[in-house]
Amino acid sequence: MLNRVLGATGPQVSALGLGCMGMSALYGPADEKESLATLHAALDAGITLLDTGDFYGMGHNELLVREALRHRRRDDVVLSVKFGALRRPDGTFLGYDGRPAAVHTSLAYSLQRLGTDHIDVYRIARTDPQVPIEETVGAIAEAVTAGHVRHIGLSEADPDTIRRAAAVAPVADLQIEYSVLDRGIEREILPLCRELGIAVTAYGVLARGLISDSWPRGRTFAPGDVRGKTPRYTGADADHNLGLVDALRAVARSRGATVAQAAIAWALAQGSDIVPLVGARRRDRLHEALGALDLTLGPEDLAAVEAAVPPGAARGDRYPADQMPYLALRSA
Repeated sequence: MLNRVLGATGPQVSALGLGCMGMSALYGPADEKESLATLHAALDAGITLLDTGDFYGMGHNELLVREALRHRRRDDVVLSVKFGALRRPDGTFLGYDGRPAAVHTSLAYSLQRLGTDHIDVYRIARTDPQVPIEETVGAIAEAVTAGHVRHIGLSEADPDTIRRAAAVAPVADLQIEYSVLDRGIEREILPLCRELGIAVTAYGVLARGLISDSWPRGRTFAPGDVRGKTPRYTGADADHNLGLVDALRAVARSRGATVAQAAIAWALAQGSDIVPLVGARRRDRLHEALGALDLTLGPEDLAAVEAAVPPGAARGDRYPADQMPYLALRSA
């Protein structure tokens, strides 16, 4: 397994991380037995970075990760945990809570569910517009001093928030959507992170499964699958975006790779400070993603990807309307 470092102050992690959200929430039903098998396969393959959140399945995802780690050495795994999302029992989002008291409370519950005495990277899922980021990050910094958290992360933070947070305490990484279809961070956020020594853990690198060989046109979604409420993945926007995937697939085939492998390899090629998170829920998807580590895209390949999927070519918002105000970027 190739390794990368999360920023100037963060831990060493595998070059690919496993995003665990889909095993518990937001993409429709998942097979728990297969999810655990996928987690074990990822760890056996050398993936050390596991990303979860306390609101993924209202705690279910953390318990799933705990079970997967039951017979593993804790120090062999880097746990990245998001907190702060407020939800009703039916899953409806109510906003975000970044108050210091909420930080410490959420952390206490996550430590218990995960069965660990520390979290490696802790971050609020979205900036709470009612609470200065200095207060939220300051509370995480207190947890670092106490030994309950090792490193501070950010998620979907805009440039001003990143600068203010980094002025309070060292920030290891920013978790934000970044893919061949979503390149908005290249304008301002990525250069700023590099200036401040902050890595990027890129989620959505496969555009929630759109960049694959298994997404049919006119797709229908299971109840509870948030993609069915997201413009980018429905209607005419989805048809347009699938055309971009077709163009990328042609580039991938010229290299003997799948379109998903090409998309992951493209993200890896954007810099050693970028760690893609793949949201595999099944072992076959995981093994396909791991194959991207054997694919090196040279200048001609990257130019071909650029021609197939120009920056800003994707259509449709990348989140449902109620989540758009909380995002660092509104467009690809």
